[in-house]
Amino acid sequence: MVWMWIVGLVLLVGGAVCVYLAVRAQRRVHAMMAAETLTVPELEQLRGISDELGARGGFRKVCEVVGGAAPGPQGLLQAEMTGTECVWHAQRVQRRYRHTETDSDGDTRTTTRTETVAQNVSAPTFTIVRDGHTIVVDHGGRHPDGVEQVVDRFEEARERRTDGGWLRRLGDLVDGDRDDTIGYQYTEWALRPGTPLYVLGEVHDRTGALVIGPPADRTQHFTVSTRSEEELTASGRRLQRLLSRVGAGLGGVGLVLVALGVAL
Repeated sequence: MVWMWIVGLVLLVGGAVCVYLAVRAQRRVHAMMAAETLTVPELEQLRGISDELGARGGFRKVCEVVGGAAPGPQGLLQAEMTGTECVWHAQRVQRRYRHTETDSDGDTRTTTRTETVAQNVSAPTFTIVRDGHTIVVDHGGRHPDGVEQVVDRFEEARERRTDGGWLRRLGDLVDGDRDDTIGYQYTEWALRPGTPLYVLGEVHDRTGALVIGPPADRTQHFTVSTRSEEELTASGRRLQRLLSRVGAGLGGVGLVLVALGVAL
């Protein structure tokens, strides 16, 4: 039967996606296990050896660094929505609205949808401090894992906003009083000073000071997390097992349906 073919193929594709994601989770765990955890003095020593060999400014080392979050050269930041003192922050505004569409028979259907109308991530770098030693973290615009969510608020479209800045201008820009707009979901994250951090990335000295950021080789993993390496590897293993089992199950059922479709 045709429907068996279709459902079987869909399940096979879903199974393949799960297996792919399981492999990625496994590789991420292996990357964390393989990387050395180095202190800033150890990295400075390795950089010194690189300089002595005539590679000044060309030091590269994939490793892990742990410590507490601290401000970068620009000092403490303030989150846009709450004014929370932090070293990194991000905001997202989503519009919830009613969408009405008419099919070929003239019947109309109204559904509720959500679209992201604005996103913002603080640009400045921050640092990690451990035992009085500091290294700059280039987050590359990434969202740190496990970072604190300081705002999760929904406002009806016709509520008058009292805060200023880009949030209020945004409401005017997307026309918050349109009849199909239900309201806006405001979300903000902030990384406070002193928050324990684990970073897996590539340390370099292109700008002089040591910086850890996304590896030049994009196939290598980059992680900034408030969770420890042990927590991350345990979570990664659980995810890998789950995805492997789901992928195998979907693939098995898909093969059976495809076979039945051929037989019938």
